[in-house]
Amino acid sequence: MENFQFYSPTEFLFGKDTELQCGAMIKKYGGTKVLIHYGSGSVVRSGLLARVEQSLKETHLPYVSLGGVEPNPKDTKVYEGIELCRKENVDFILSVGGGSCIDSSKAISIGVPYDGDFWDFYAKKTSITTALPIGTILTIAAAGSEGSGSSVVTKEEGKLKRDAGSDLIRPKFSILNPMLTCTLPAYQTGCGATDIMAHVFERYFTNTAEVEITDRLCEAILLTMIKETPRVIADPDNYEARANIMWAGTVAHNDIVGVGRSQDWNSHGIEHELSGLYDCAHGAGLAVVMPAWMEFVLDHNVMRFAQMATRVFGISMDFEHPKATARKGIQAFRRFLSSIGMPINFAELGAKEEDIPLLVEKHGLGDGRTGGFVALSADDVAQILTLAAKATAN
Repeated sequence: MENFQFYSPTEFLFGKDTELQCGAMIKKYGGTKVLIHYGSGSVVRSGLLARVEQSLKETHLPYVSLGGVEPNPKDTKVYEGIELCRKENVDFILSVGGGSCIDSSKAISIGVPYDGDFWDFYAKKTSITTALPIGTILTIAAAGSEGSGSSVVTKEEGKLKRDAGSDLIRPKFSILNPMLTCTLPAYQTGCGATDIMAHVFERYFTNTAEVEITDRLCEAILLTMIKETPRVIADPDNYEARANIMWAGTVAHNDIVGVGRSQDWNSHGIEHELSGLYDCAHGAGLAVVMPAWMEFVLDHNVMRFAQMATRVFGISMDFEHPKATARKGIQAFRRFLSSIGMPINFAELGAKEEDIPLLVEKHGLGDGRTGGFVALSADDVAQILTLAAKATAN
């Protein structure tokens, strides 16, 4: 295990009706004027926005609102939020929605006090040094942004999807009420589950030896998702299953399962170009990319993939042919994704194989190779995308 420093200061309020405490929480963390940032009309239709507004009124907190955040949040909405916050002297941002809304809120939070273009942080031209505090009320278990120090935004010009990160953009508090996820369509639930599993796998496939504790934590989250996701798809109102998934999403990405070990993140980097170009759901893109990445890098550490196959998917270990065991594990993962309604190839995702050269070009490998588990060249990325394009569940 490697040396590490772990910092996760977010305060979590978990359970039914916890959104009613948002006003008191904002006051606790020093907010005096609030931007309520939210996504689609579902927040309005469900009555959640009205409950949030009532909580702020009861705690005598003035607020302004900005809705309309889209999946794969766009820079145009971020610029709108920055301008509104500056005009209204907002000093606290409350995100009401899923990961896209939280990521947009984080981008606004770093853009307001910055003299330049907020995109500088996502283009890696400068580092984050200050940010407005934010809180979240989560409505979909997926991105883990409610407990992480990362944000992903898409620049509409050029369809560039990029990330920025700092502990300064970890939420001050996050409110997690599993009941708020019960109305999600099955497809969105499946996309969220895939994203959670991908966050774990990006950490699970490591070159660091002797990391049994975090291996086992990773495997526990993966097993939870395999058990609970089909349950909530079959019974969307299953509160206990929703609760387990919601907390799994947070734990999967606040880095408690990634400390002391090298990480990869190639699958996310490759997928960002798919969702940037086609505006597909991030989880759906990961369902196509991640098993293909696994197939491509399998030979780098066959026993780690065999470990995944046996511990996570219950494949019997073939000690004479461990690679066969590993392959069965990868295919079991792909079959699971298909069983929860996820696409597993380009045709099902709505992507085009002829766009692979463009996707590779947009990936921007910089020095020609990237990645933590296995460093990938541009040609490697093209081969992974080709595998993804042609994948089958059998």
